[in-house]
Amino acid sequence: MAPLRLLTFSSLYPNAARPNHGVFVENRLRHLVASGQAVSTVVAPVPWFPSSDPRFGDWARHAAAPREETRHGLRVIHPRFPVIPKIGMSAAPWLLYRAMRPVIARLLALGARFDAIDAHYVYPDGVAAVWLGRHFGLPVVVTARGTDVSLIPHYAIPRRLIRGAIAGSAALVTVSSALRDALLDLGAPPDKVTVLRNGVDTALFHPPADRDGARHALGLNGSTLVSVGLLIERKGHHRTIEAMRALPGFTLLIAGEGPERARLTALIDQLGLRGRVRLLGAVPHAELAAIYGAADASVLASSREGWANVLLESMACGTPVVASNIWGNPEVVQTRDAGLIAPENTPDGIAATVRRLFDPLPARAATRAYAEAFGWEETTAGQLALFRRVTSQVMG
Repeated sequence: MAPLRLLTFSSLYPNAARPNHGVFVENRLRHLVASGQAVSTVVAPVPWFPSSDPRFGDWARHAAAPREETRHGLRVIHPRFPVIPKIGMSAAPWLLYRAMRPVIARLLALGARFDAIDAHYVYPDGVAAVWLGRHFGLPVVVTARGTDVSLIPHYAIPRRLIRGAIAGSAALVTVSSALRDALLDLGAPPDKVTVLRNGVDTALFHPPADRDGARHALGLNGSTLVSVGLLIERKGHHRTIEAMRALPGFTLLIAGEGPERARLTALIDQLGLRGRVRLLGAVPHAELAAIYGAADASVLASSREGWANVLLESMACGTPVVASNIWGNPEVVQTRDAGLIAPENTPDGIAATVRRLFDPLPARAATRAYAEAFGWEETTAGQLALFRRVTSQVMG
């Protein structure tokens, strides 16, 4: 059987300037292609910006992204598209569609052939992808990943466009059952939505061979928590920092970078926690395993997630988790070996749940064993079956 020829389409995809951006999209695709039953060309649009001067922050990183690169053996194209900061949400799908149509036309003119479009994030990417699929005669499979169906549909115009994308797609994928329910609430037919959870790379994320050495390298003594994620409000790092007041003797490491850094630094100083809370900055994805493995537990105090990959990554390193009781998290954290769900996503609720987890901590081998059941094999098989079905319907 010939390999599936996919055009993977998402602005949520890593590049050399932002290597951790949307890495979960890349990881799923890498495992799909590694099956030998699919090939893909990635079109990962980047917002246009005229300067890569670092003083422009994230906008500069957009400008610094290469026009094309090869990542993990995959060809990744980063065409630019116009954006209108803060006021352009309603126009975003149209701007994306108009900018990408000539890009895809050029790929086809140069001999590329595709069986389907594999789009990630329903808005604006999935909306634009459905329009592109209609223009080029390609079926589109759209994966919903979180705020694209839990938050953005609260706005009238995006909600209408999302419903159009639901109707125009050949199939829909969600990374959790909670997100499937959200799509059904938006009018998706039940037989059109498939749940394919994210997996964890257990070869990359594993317990350290020398845990004492890993802890020594980070200067750790005593009970240690780690929180991994962008420094943005919805990740809830501020709640975890405030929880440290009720956790004397604990150290907290926060791995990530983002616009909330100054606010979090001020909070740490205000609470007198500088000696016990450390902001590590951005950490390459491949280097996170050493930090997870050195910690005793991970904390995720997010207010919104689709399927939080950091939870499985931590567990795969033998480190149990404390996670907020939001969409998706209870589907990841199902036993005490995995960790605990905090009943209340507040500083006091997080602190109380951390104390319960440590009384006593699960065996690290049991936590690792739990994560091993969440490899990528099942998700890859599900994707292949779905894309085969979609493409056979088109050919039929």
